[in-house]
Amino acid sequence: MANTYEAIATVTVGAGGASNIEFTSIPATFTDIKIVVSARTDVADVADDLAVQINSDGTAGRHSWRIIWGNGSSANSGNSTSDSRGHGGWVSAANGTTSTFSSNEIYIPNYAGSTQKSFSTEGAQENNTSSALISMAANLYNQTTAVTSVKLFSRSYPSSKFVQYSTATLYGIKNS
Repeated sequence: MANTYEAIATVTVGAGGASNIEFTSIPATFTDIKIVVSARTDVADVADDLAVQINSDGTAGRHSWRIIWGNGSSANSGNSTSDSRGHGGWVSAANGTTSTFSSNEIYIPNYAGSTQKSFSTEGAQENNTSSALISMAANLYNQTTAVTSVKLFSRSYPSSKFVQYSTATLYGIKNS
């Protein structure tokens, strides 16, 4: 079975930054969706958490996740069984290497179906001065409605922003 990717929308953050990146009115015409993110935030740290929210649903307990990550010298894991957002990985932040952006992917299979939505994320945050983070996460949005919007933001939201040139592209995938 061949997969066909189609770019649905791309958001590139302009001057002044943006508190979030959101894809709305996602058409139900694909089998799966994938979001590819190249981002950096203004949080005063080396790395920041990328949060994912489905259908603008910030209700506590609707998202759960389990993550594994490493930094080149140690491995860790973590989880949340009752969150208001999913875990999208790590993004580069203000105290990291200048002009270095993270790379993350969010994959949501059967996004238009009527079952709970499981999705996976993976990514890497590079910092040439001290460490780098790589992560994979399994997420669950425990509602059965179709995914019609996806919002990306920092866990420090709304006091933080994605910086200029952060980019996210939403792809639709058709299995043929």
